[in-house]
Amino acid sequence: MNIAQEPFGTYKGKPVTKYVLTNNNGVQAGILDFAGLLQSFKVPTKDGGKADMVLTSENLDEYTNNGFCTDRLIGRVAGRIANGHFSINGKEYQVEQNEGKNSLHGGTNGFYSYIWNVDGTKKTADYLSITLSLTLTEEMDTFPGTIHVTATYTLDNDDNLTLKFSATSDADTLFNPTNHTYWNMAAASVKTVDQLKLYVNSKDHLEVDDGKIPTGKRLDNAGTPFDFSKPTRLGDALQKMASTKENGFDDIWEVEPSLTKPVATLEDPESGRKMTLYSDRNALIMYSMNSDDPAVYNHGQVHPHLGLAMEAQTLSDAINHDGFGDITLHPNEEKNYTIKWHVEY
Repeated sequence: MNIAQEPFGTYKGKPVTKYVLTNNNGVQAGILDFAGLLQSFKVPTKDGGKADMVLTSENLDEYTNNGFCTDRLIGRVAGRIANGHFSINGKEYQVEQNEGKNSLHGGTNGFYSYIWNVDGTKKTADYLSITLSLTLTEEMDTFPGTIHVTATYTLDNDDNLTLKFSATSDADTLFNPTNHTYWNMAAASVKTVDQLKLYVNSKDHLEVDDGKIPTGKRLDNAGTPFDFSKPTRLGDALQKMASTKENGFDDIWEVEPSLTKPVATLEDPESGRKMTLYSDRNALIMYSMNSDDPAVYNHGQVHPHLGLAMEAQTLSDAINHDGFGDITLHPNEEKNYTIKWHVEY
């Protein structure tokens, strides 16, 4: 068990540090204080090397120079808020509209835009952890109140990486964070996620309008490309989505929250590498990296469907839909959310 740290470039003139957590099995998680970014998640390979389970770069600029929030923490509110508008206890609020008329991922000054404080690391015989924190005011991100957030990554000897969010606020506000890691555990020579198999514990997904805002209607997954109730080759599903405007997925699955029963799995049959996702919230937003924007990278590779973002959170635009979940955070209240990834190799 070991925790190491190393410099990882600069952001707006300030140094960025990478913290590497290594468990007794040789599994490693690399975490940046910039954006709480999960920069790498390496597992041993059968030939004695290591393979990354996520899209990665050793160059900080390749994270900051694209608009895909690659591998970063997202908040105060992940996903979209219709018209950037909502009400809490009858009071109306307007936040930044940074994607057309809607608010996306907490606005341009959300969680992903800052170097977080490192509150400390911990090492025991069974696990390693690092706790990051961030305080945002309304002047910083346009959301009401001053929010204080902690994010703790814990790597244990059972090959689980757990991310726990916690937040308090001095006024009514919203809190629905996530992690925006892009997964692809296939060999580096494999250009897409096509060969990976995806399972999602979900019966329906949300109907959305042209701005990707939920209409409030749930659609059955059965018989559609959205059905991953059995492990399904992603390439087959993506082929069925090739005629859509997105050329892939950028959609919202309703899932059964559980920290003991898998919400989703993603595996590479060729290598045997597999990730199992657990979450205590009711949604999984998946984006199949549909763009060929040159800013999207992985070891110099550029092309669509290079990785799959699997964002565990509460259903998108929940504040504007009854029955989607409570994402309000009130004064004198603390909210906690947990995401867990288990890896096999």
